[in-house]
Amino acid sequence: MTAKIVESVEHAPPPHWVGDGFHVRPLFARKAFTHAVSPFLMLDYAAPTMFPPRDKPAGVGPHPHRGFETVTIVYAGEVEHRDSAGHEGKIGEGDVQWMTAASGVVHDEFHARDFARKGGLVSMAQLWVNLPAEHKMAKPRYQTVLKGQIPMVALPDGAGTLRVIAGAYAGASGPAQTFTPLSVWDARLTAGKSTSLAIPAGHRSLMPVLDGAVTIGGQTFKAGDVAFFSDGGDTIDVAATTDAKLLFLSGEPIKEPIAHYGPFVMNTEAELRQAVEDFRKGRMGMLAV
Repeated sequence: MTAKIVESVEHAPPPHWVGDGFHVRPLFARKAFTHAVSPFLMLDYAAPTMFPPRDKPAGVGPHPHRGFETVTIVYAGEVEHRDSAGHEGKIGEGDVQWMTAASGVVHDEFHARDFARKGGLVSMAQLWVNLPAEHKMAKPRYQTVLKGQIPMVALPDGAGTLRVIAGAYAGASGPAQTFTPLSVWDARLTAGKSTSLAIPAGHRSLMPVLDGAVTIGGQTFKAGDVAFFSDGGDTIDVAATTDAKLLFLSGEPIKEPIAHYGPFVMNTEAELRQAVEDFRKGRMGMLAV
Protein backbone atom coordinates (compact mmCIF):
# COMPACT_ATOMS: atom_id res chain seq x y z
CA MET A 1 0.00 0.00 0.00
CA THR A 2 1.37 3.40 -1.02
CA ALA A 3 0.10 6.67 0.41
CA LYS A 4 -1.15 9.32 -1.96
CA ILE A 5 0.67 12.66 -1.91
CA VAL A 6 -1.10 16.00 -1.54
CA GLU A 7 -0.44 17.81 -4.81
CA SER A 8 -2.35 21.03 -4.11
CA VAL A 9 -4.68 22.74 -1.68
CA GLU A 10 -7.60 25.11 -2.19
CA HIS A 11 -8.76 27.47 0.55
CA ALA A 12 -12.43 28.38 0.33
CA PRO A 13 -13.35 32.06 -0.12
CA PRO A 14 -15.71 33.80 2.34
CA PRO A 15 -19.32 32.59 2.45
CA HIS A 16 -22.17 33.99 0.40
CA TRP A 17 -25.92 33.46 0.39
CA VAL A 18 -27.68 31.10 -2.00
CA GLY A 19 -31.24 32.36 -1.90
CA ASP A 20 -32.04 33.32 1.68
CA GLY A 21 -31.70 29.84 3.15
CA PHE A 22 -28.13 28.65 2.61
CA HIS A 23 -25.00 30.53 3.72
CA VAL A 24 -22.30 28.65 1.82
CA ARG A 25 -18.60 28.58 1.05
CA PRO A 26 -17.63 27.24 -2.41
CA LEU A 27 -14.98 24.78 -1.26
CA PHE A 28 -13.49 23.87 -4.65
CA ALA A 29 -12.73 27.57 -5.17
CA ARG A 30 -10.70 28.13 -8.37
CA LYS A 31 -10.76 24.44 -9.31
CA ALA A 32 -14.56 24.23 -9.62
CA PHE A 33 -15.76 23.16 -13.09
CA THR A 34 -12.27 22.04 -14.15
CA HIS A 35 -10.79 18.64 -14.89
CA ALA A 36 -8.85 18.88 -11.62
CA VAL A 37 -12.01 17.85 -9.73
CA SER A 38 -13.55 15.51 -12.34
CA PRO A 39 -15.91 13.66 -12.10
CA PHE A 40 -17.12 16.28 -9.61
CA LEU A 41 -17.86 19.91 -10.48
CA MET A 42 -18.34 22.04 -7.37
CA LEU A 43 -19.05 21.77 -3.65
CA ASP A 44 -20.88 24.28 -1.46
CA TYR A 45 -20.83 23.88 2.32
CA ALA A 46 -23.24 25.68 4.63
CA ALA A 47 -21.71 25.69 8.11
CA PRO A 48 -24.18 25.58 11.02
CA THR A 49 -26.36 28.71 10.89
CA MET A 50 -29.26 29.50 13.22
CA PHE A 51 -32.53 30.57 11.59
CA PRO A 52 -35.29 32.19 13.65
CA PRO A 53 -38.90 30.98 13.30
CA ARG A 54 -40.67 32.29 10.21
CA ASP A 55 -43.94 31.63 8.39
CA LYS A 56 -42.44 31.61 4.90
CA PRO A 57 -39.60 29.04 4.60
CA ALA A 58 -36.19 30.30 3.56
CA GLY A 59 -34.50 28.70 0.57
CA VAL A 60 -34.07 28.96 -3.18
CA GLY A 61 -36.96 29.48 -5.59
CA PRO A 62 -37.50 27.74 -8.94
CA HIS A 63 -34.35 27.42 -11.06
CA PRO A 64 -33.18 25.03 -13.80
CA HIS A 65 -30.38 22.46 -14.13
CA ARG A 66 -29.14 20.35 -17.04
CA GLY A 67 -26.24 17.99 -17.66
CA PHE A 68 -25.25 16.90 -14.14
CA GLU A 69 -26.43 15.74 -10.70
CA THR A 70 -26.81 17.51 -7.35
CA VAL A 71 -26.07 15.68 -4.11
CA THR A 72 -27.37 17.35 -0.94
CA ILE A 73 -26.16 16.05 2.44
CA VAL A 74 -28.04 17.38 5.47
CA TYR A 75 -26.04 17.82 8.68
CA ALA A 76 -28.69 19.88 10.52
CA GLY A 77 -32.19 21.08 9.69
CA GLU A 78 -34.68 19.88 7.09
CA VAL A 79 -35.10 20.74 3.41
CA GLU A 80 -37.98 20.11 1.00
CA HIS A 81 -37.51 19.60 -2.73
CA ARG A 82 -39.84 19.49 -5.72
CA ASP A 83 -39.08 19.49 -9.43
CA SER A 84 -40.76 19.73 -12.80
CA ALA A 85 -40.31 15.99 -13.39
CA GLY A 86 -42.84 15.35 -10.61
CA HIS A 87 -40.43 14.41 -7.84
CA GLU A 88 -40.94 15.65 -4.28
CA GLY A 89 -39.17 14.87 -1.04
CA LYS A 90 -38.11 16.00 2.41
CA ILE A 91 -34.77 15.15 3.97
CA GLY A 92 -33.46 15.79 7.47
CA GLU A 93 -30.32 15.29 9.52
CA GLY A 94 -28.18 12.49 8.09
CA ASP A 95 -30.26 12.12 4.92
CA VAL A 96 -29.08 12.66 1.34
CA GLN A 97 -30.89 13.80 -1.79
CA TRP A 98 -29.34 12.70 -5.10
CA MET A 99 -31.02 14.52 -7.97
CA THR A 100 -30.11 13.69 -11.56
CA ALA A 101 -31.04 16.75 -13.62
CA ALA A 102 -29.70 15.20 -16.85
CA SER A 103 -31.90 16.47 -19.74
CA GLY A 104 -33.24 19.21 -17.52
CA VAL A 105 -35.50 20.04 -14.60
CA VAL A 106 -36.74 23.12 -12.84
CA HIS A 107 -36.73 22.70 -9.07
CA ASP A 108 -36.81 24.58 -5.79
CA GLU A 109 -35.28 23.92 -2.38
CA PHE A 110 -36.67 25.37 0.86
CA HIS A 111 -36.37 24.70 4.55
CA ALA A 112 -39.17 22.29 5.46
CA ARG A 113 -42.34 24.14 6.44
CA ASP A 114 -42.69 22.66 9.94
CA PHE A 115 -38.98 23.24 10.59
CA ALA A 116 -39.19 26.86 9.40
CA ARG A 117 -42.09 27.63 11.75
CA LYS A 118 -40.03 26.45 14.74
CA GLY A 119 -36.65 27.73 13.53
CA GLY A 120 -33.37 26.02 14.22
CA LEU A 121 -29.88 25.14 13.07
CA VAL A 122 -29.22 24.51 9.37
CA SER A 123 -26.07 22.92 7.93
CA MET A 124 -25.77 21.20 4.57
CA ALA A 125 -23.34 20.34 1.79
CA GLN A 126 -24.24 20.27 -1.89
CA LEU A 127 -21.97 18.49 -4.35
CA TRP A 128 -22.40 18.72 -8.12
CA VAL A 129 -21.46 15.56 -10.04
CA ASN A 130 -20.80 15.68 -13.77
CA LEU A 131 -22.43 13.32 -16.26
CA PRO A 132 -20.64 11.93 -19.33
CA ALA A 133 -21.94 13.08 -22.71
CA GLU A 134 -23.89 9.86 -23.28
CA HIS A 135 -26.01 10.52 -20.17
CA LYS A 136 -26.38 14.31 -20.17
CA MET A 137 -29.76 14.09 -21.89
CA ALA A 138 -31.01 11.09 -19.92
CA LYS A 139 -34.35 11.15 -18.13
CA PRO A 140 -34.23 13.09 -14.83
CA ARG A 141 -34.06 10.93 -11.70
CA TYR A 142 -34.47 11.52 -7.97
CA GLN A 143 -33.06 9.41 -5.14
CA THR A 144 -33.99 9.97 -1.50
CA VAL A 145 -31.29 8.27 0.58
CA LEU A 146 -32.35 8.17 4.21
CA LYS A 147 -29.91 8.08 7.11
CA GLY A 148 -30.90 4.53 8.02
CA GLN A 149 -30.03 3.32 4.51
CA ILE A 150 -26.45 4.60 4.63
CA PRO A 151 -23.97 2.07 6.04
CA MET A 152 -21.58 3.35 8.69
CA VAL A 153 -18.12 1.79 8.99
CA ALA A 154 -16.20 2.00 12.27
CA LEU A 155 -12.58 2.86 11.49
CA PRO A 156 -9.88 0.76 13.20
CA ASP A 157 -8.51 1.69 16.64
CA GLY A 158 -11.35 4.09 17.41
CA ALA A 159 -10.20 6.53 14.71
CA GLY A 160 -13.78 7.50 13.87
CA THR A 161 -16.57 6.54 11.48
CA LEU A 162 -17.19 6.66 7.75
CA ARG A 163 -20.63 6.72 6.10
CA VAL A 164 -20.67 5.20 2.61
CA ILE A 165 -23.12 7.29 0.58
CA ALA A 166 -21.81 6.11 -2.80
CA GLY A 167 -19.14 3.61 -3.77
CA ALA A 168 -17.89 0.98 -1.36
CA TYR A 169 -15.60 0.78 1.64
CA ALA A 170 -14.53 -2.12 3.87
CA GLY A 171 -17.26 -4.37 2.49
CA ALA A 172 -20.02 -1.75 2.81
CA SER A 173 -21.70 -0.44 -0.35
CA GLY A 174 -23.40 2.94 -0.57
CA PRO A 175 -27.07 3.02 -1.64
CA ALA A 176 -26.75 5.87 -4.17
CA GLN A 177 -26.81 4.82 -7.81
CA THR A 178 -24.23 6.58 -10.00
CA PHE A 179 -23.60 6.83 -13.74
CA THR A 180 -19.82 6.54 -13.44
CA PRO A 181 -17.59 4.87 -10.81
CA LEU A 182 -17.24 7.25 -7.86
CA SER A 183 -17.20 7.34 -4.07
CA VAL A 184 -18.76 9.80 -1.63
CA TRP A 185 -17.75 9.09 1.98
CA ASP A 186 -18.91 11.20 4.92
CA ALA A 187 -16.39 10.83 7.75
CA ARG A 188 -15.91 11.82 11.38
CA LEU A 189 -12.39 11.47 12.77
CA THR A 190 -11.46 11.43 16.46
CA ALA A 191 -8.86 13.85 17.85
CA GLY A 192 -5.47 12.25 18.35
CA LYS A 193 -6.24 9.27 16.11
CA SER A 194 -5.04 8.41 12.62
CA THR A 195 -6.34 6.17 9.86
CA SER A 196 -5.42 4.90 6.41
CA LEU A 197 -8.21 4.79 3.82
CA ALA A 198 -7.92 2.55 0.76
CA ILE A 199 -8.87 4.42 -2.43
CA PRO A 200 -10.11 2.62 -5.57
CA ALA A 201 -7.45 2.31 -8.26
CA GLY A 202 -7.65 4.90 -11.03
CA HIS A 203 -9.76 7.32 -9.02
CA ARG A 204 -9.00 11.02 -8.70
CA SER A 205 -9.23 11.86 -5.01
CA LEU A 206 -9.89 14.96 -2.92
CA MET A 207 -10.65 15.66 0.73
CA PRO A 208 -12.76 18.64 1.80
CA VAL A 209 -12.46 19.52 5.49
CA LEU A 210 -15.82 20.73 6.80
CA ASP A 211 -14.95 21.14 10.48
CA GLY A 212 -11.92 20.63 12.72
CA ALA A 213 -8.33 20.02 11.60
CA VAL A 214 -6.29 17.10 10.29
CA THR A 215 -2.74 16.50 9.12
CA ILE A 216 -1.44 14.59 6.10
CA GLY A 217 2.30 14.17 5.64
CA GLY A 218 2.95 16.83 8.27
CA GLN A 219 0.72 19.38 6.51
CA THR A 220 -2.29 20.76 8.38
CA PHE A 221 -5.73 21.17 6.82
CA LYS A 222 -8.53 23.02 8.55
CA ALA A 223 -12.19 23.83 7.91
CA GLY A 224 -12.61 25.27 4.40
CA ASP A 225 -9.53 23.53 2.98
CA VAL A 226 -9.64 20.92 0.22
CA ALA A 227 -6.67 18.59 -0.34
CA PHE A 228 -6.11 17.32 -3.89
CA PHE A 229 -4.15 14.10 -4.13
CA SER A 230 -1.75 12.59 -6.64
CA ASP A 231 -3.16 10.00 -9.03
CA GLY A 232 -0.48 7.55 -7.83
CA GLY A 233 -0.80 5.63 -4.58
CA ASP A 234 -3.76 3.76 -3.17
CA THR A 235 -4.30 5.06 0.37
CA ILE A 236 -4.94 8.37 2.11
CA ASP A 237 -3.18 8.49 5.47
CA VAL A 238 -4.74 11.13 7.71
CA ALA A 239 -4.40 12.09 11.39
CA ALA A 240 -6.95 14.17 13.30
CA THR A 241 -5.51 16.98 15.43
CA THR A 242 -9.05 17.80 16.62
CA ASP A 243 -12.36 16.05 16.16
CA ALA A 244 -12.98 16.56 12.46
CA LYS A 245 -15.78 16.31 9.89
CA LEU A 246 -14.62 15.48 6.38
CA LEU A 247 -15.75 14.30 2.99
CA PHE A 248 -13.63 11.89 0.97
CA LEU A 249 -14.46 12.13 -2.73
CA SER A 250 -13.00 9.99 -5.48
CA GLY A 251 -13.99 8.88 -8.94
CA GLU A 252 -12.90 8.01 -12.44
CA PRO A 253 -12.26 11.31 -14.28
CA ILE A 254 -14.62 12.11 -17.15
CA LYS A 255 -12.22 12.95 -19.96
CA GLU A 256 -14.53 15.17 -21.95
CA PRO A 257 -14.78 18.94 -22.49
CA ILE A 258 -16.59 20.90 -19.78
CA ALA A 259 -18.78 23.80 -20.90
CA HIS A 260 -20.38 25.61 -17.95
CA TYR A 261 -22.89 28.43 -17.76
CA GLY A 262 -24.77 29.07 -14.52
CA PRO A 263 -26.97 26.04 -13.79
CA PHE A 264 -26.03 24.18 -16.99
CA VAL A 265 -23.00 21.91 -17.54
CA MET A 266 -22.58 20.49 -21.03
CA ASN A 267 -19.73 19.66 -23.42
CA THR A 268 -20.01 22.50 -25.94
CA GLU A 269 -21.05 26.13 -26.13
CA ALA A 270 -23.74 25.18 -28.65
CA GLU A 271 -25.23 22.75 -26.12
CA LEU A 272 -25.26 25.51 -23.51
CA ARG A 273 -27.12 27.84 -25.87
CA GLN A 274 -29.63 25.07 -26.51
CA ALA A 275 -30.09 24.55 -22.74
CA VAL A 276 -30.82 28.24 -22.24
CA GLU A 277 -33.32 28.24 -25.12
CA ASP A 278 -35.01 25.07 -23.85
CA PHE A 279 -35.40 26.53 -20.38
CA ARG A 280 -36.76 29.85 -21.65
CA LYS A 281 -39.30 28.06 -23.85
CA GLY A 282 -40.49 25.85 -20.99
CA ARG A 283 -39.10 22.59 -22.36
CA MET A 284 -37.65 21.68 -18.96
CA GLY A 285 -41.09 21.92 -17.41
CA MET A 286 -42.59 24.35 -14.95
CA LEU A 287 -43.26 24.47 -11.23
CA ALA A 288 -46.60 25.66 -9.87
CA VAL A 289 -46.16 28.75 -7.71
